[in-house]
Parts: sequence; C-alpha cells; structure tokens
Amino acid sequence: MEAIVIGGSGATGRELVKQLVNDDRFSKIRVFLRKSYFEPDEKLEEIIIDFEKLNNFKDQIKGDVAFSCLGTTLKDAGSKAAQWHIDYDYPFQFAEMAFENGVSSFVLLSAVGVDAKSQVFYNRMKGSLEDVIKKIGFQHLLILQPGFIDRPNTNRMGEKVGIKVIQILNRLGLFEKYAPIKTGELAKAMLESAFRNNKAVEVLPLKKIKAILN
Repeated sequence: MEAIVIGGSGATGRELVKQLVNDDRFSKIRVFLRKSYFEPDEKLEEIIIDFEKLNNFKDQIKGDVAFSCLGTTLKDAGSKAAQWHIDYDYPFQFAEMAFENGVSSFVLLSAVGVDAKSQVFYNRMKGSLEDVIKKIGFQHLLILQPGFIDRPNTNRMGEKVGIKVIQILNRLGLFEKYAPIKTGELAKAMLESAFRNNKAVEVLPLKKIKAILN
C-alpha cells in the first residue's frame, strides 16, 4: 500500500510516519511538510510544500490511504481565524484533492466532544471539519476522537496539569472518554484503522481506539 500524510511533523504525526516506514504492509509513504524533517529512507518521500499553494502539488496527493494529523494551537496560530485556516481549510483541501486523485481511504485525527454547532470554538472547528470530510465520499473514512493526547517531552504546562487531573478523575471512574493516550498508541491506532473496511464512515472514540490496540 501507498500512504500520504499531512501533519507529519507533529507529535502524533511523527510517530505515525515512523510506524508506517517500519510496517511491511506499506511500500511508499509520502509526507507533505513545510520543511524537511525525517531521516532518509527508501520508502519515505518528503514533499516540501507551501500549504497556501496546495493545488500546485495536487498530482502528488495520491495513494491508497491518506492520513491527516494536521493541527495547531490557538497560541501558535495567533488568532482564531488563523487556527481555522490551518486546522480546517488545509485538511479539507487535502482531502478533496486526495479523493479526486482516487484515494479510497481517509484517516482523520479529530478530538473528543467535537460538534459543528458547539459554542466552544475548537469543538466547532473540528466538528465542522468532520462534517465536510464526511460529505466528500471516500470509500472508507475513519475518524479518531481521542481525549487528552499525552505528548512526550511537552513543555505545555496546561497540558501536563490537565493530564494529571484527568488521570485522577479516571481513577474515580469519571471522564473516561477524556483519558490520556500516548502519541505512539494513537499513531498505531490510526495505522491499524486504515485496514478497517467494514463501514463507509466509522467514528472511533477512545474506547474503540483502545480496542484496536488490544
């Protein structure tokens, strides 16, 4: 199989690309990046792009399965409009081009609690993205909705505190769908979900994500 990836330089995306390279079921991995990131490998092709000119690279957005791990924070983006542009516009454009080029399966990393009608900006943004990608018409669409993502060596204090709080609440049987998951585990679930061809659209909350890993 041939895979294409956006968001490959992020915490989960890095793990996903490494696992794809080491998986014998995949013969070619194309990663679309703003700058070179990975060590050279005969199976791996880094395609350096300007996401503002994604259409210029449309002919290369092809393969058997596409993975989207692209996302940023409001702080890094600088504004809600900028975050929407990165988290919504880029993945949507990528998905449309992949579909037009014959990609049959699309795996989207989303989040728990998303809803296009939510009053919470992040949830509304991610929910809106899920909705438009569902309408594209992929033969298989897998949407993963993890809770907290446990990123190794993160320097985000709020993230560290949030994970600790959720872990305490989880021990009390509360907020289990928000339980932290390590990036390596999440990446493995994304990879394996690409082989789940029983439904046209399948949404995978944390419980189903963990079931894939067992």
